[in-house]
Amino acid sequence: MRLSEIKTLLDNEVEARNNSSEISLDKPDPLFVASQYQDESIALICALFGYGNAGLIVQFLRSLDFSLLDASDEKVQKALSSHYYRFQKSEDIAALFIALKRLRSLESIEDIFYTGYKKEGNILDGLWYFIERLQSVYPRQTRGYNFLVGSIPKKVLSAGTYKRYMMYLRWMVRKDALDMGLWSKIDKKDLLMPLDTHTFQVSRRLGLLKRKTYDMKASIELTDTLRTFDAKDPIKYDFALYRLGQEKLA
Repeated sequence: MRLSEIKTLLDNEVEARNNSSEISLDKPDPLFVASQYQDESIALICALFGYGNAGLIVQFLRSLDFSLLDASDEKVQKALSSHYYRFQKSEDIAALFIALKRLRSLESIEDIFYTGYKKEGNILDGLWYFIERLQSVYPRQTRGYNFLVGSIPKKVLSAGTYKRYMMYLRWMVRKDALDMGLWSKIDKKDLLMPLDTHTFQVSRRLGLLKRKTYDMKASIELTDTLRTFDAKDPIKYDFALYRLGQEKLA
């Protein structure tokens, strides 16, 4: 299939998928929970737990009391004492709530990302700056917490895809029937592909991605290819590619 034909396929998929019925309890996605609150901190919690079975992700997120983001540290720890999710123990989950609570009392997540991003228009600089700030307000070092919030890599191109953060940024920066568009300071042309196994495999099958290694370099390569389809909004194809892979349509 030629790139022009793939572009037509994806453009049609984007149009068909761009409606709220694409995210529901029948078609679970962490965005389903995040979009009910329209809050950047709650959305980040939804994104960071966005790994594993989609149905179980939504089930876990719906069990959380997000009003705890305004509660005392002690109340947070007590209320979440019986919660756990895969690699994260209750203490890890409570730590994320406390860190985000402290952060939002200082400045918005958007402003933190923007501080790192604005120098060169590089979304990864914004991400590294945010991770550093998040870890500084409530330091914690456990396997579960480190997996949840991420760390700053020594070599960016061979690092992981940071899929959950890239997905979060898509939700925050883009605005359509799916994405919330709560932010205004970051340009959607600078977003990077939230590459997961579905999008990685379907992109390779379609010839959009030549790299065989699942890493940040692959995410950047795929984003560059999609920029030839739409330079101003390359990541609009993310959800369509994800569903094509998930539903085994490509």
